[in-house]
Amino acid sequence: MNGGPSGFNNAPITRTFVIACCLFTILFGIQGRSNNLGLSYQDIWKKLQLWKLIVSVFAFSSTPELMFGAYLLYYFRVFERQIGSNKYSVFVSFSIIISSLLQLFAQAFLNDPALSRLTSGPYGLIFSSFVPFFFDIPVSTRFRVSSLSFSDKSFIYLAGLQLLLSSWKRSLIPGLCGILAGSLYRLNVLRIRRLKFPELIASFFSRLSLPSVGGTSPTPPPRNVPSFAARPVEGNHGGPMSSAPEPPEDSIATLVSMGFDRNSARQALVHARNDINAATNILLEAQAH
Repeated sequence: MNGGPSGFNNAPITRTFVIACCLFTILFGIQGRSNNLGLSYQDIWKKLQLWKLIVSVFAFSSTPELMFGAYLLYYFRVFERQIGSNKYSVFVSFSIIISSLLQLFAQAFLNDPALSRLTSGPYGLIFSSFVPFFFDIPVSTRFRVSSLSFSDKSFIYLAGLQLLLSSWKRSLIPGLCGILAGSLYRLNVLRIRRLKFPELIASFFSRLSLPSVGGTSPTPPPRNVPSFAARPVEGNHGGPMSSAPEPPEDSIATLVSMGFDRNSARQALVHARNDINAATNILLEAQAH
């Protein structure tokens, strides 16, 4: 299971965020200050160290947290491709601001010495993204290990669980606040899902981040028209397939129920060899242009 085509094409916000997280984590890790970067009610409200509001969003407390966090951020780039970088930047800002406020309120309310400083890192954004991941990304493969049933989404959930429990209560609170922030966004509180930033602000990230690996992005196709529609489906040896397998009707119905056009859904499944998850990514990629 993946988050669409490899690389950061059409995902400049995600690319900037991942690069910033890596740089901040390494920088403060070298200085030995990683354990003092998490949100603290005392630091923000009483000492007015507002710079920690920014640093705590980007710098993870440890290398393992960075690895799991960067992997999840990279996977969740599929949502930026789905709704576009402008609206995704609104989602990022909303998730970070709301989850950070909720974390500070939780510290003040619980008054637990163990929670005097929470773990640092973009927990708010990562766990907000689990809300659309749960509702909008379909299961394409199911399998069993002994008596336990798993799906291709299980690996993402396991990575999230590892990150959520990495520092026990210090990471559990930021994760739960992120899930709550994502739920508020999905409920369209204050019509947040209709909000868009001025194009100048949204395009700033495209100029700020490094070029994507793999060269220049292809010319985007017309909106809602899948880019594979005008080219033949290729076989294993590079030539056009003489007879592509007809997609199952239930797979087409699943994509149609998600709001995609029936003909586009069928073509996506043909191109993806009836892999419904890959077909979904193709359709989302086409829709994002």
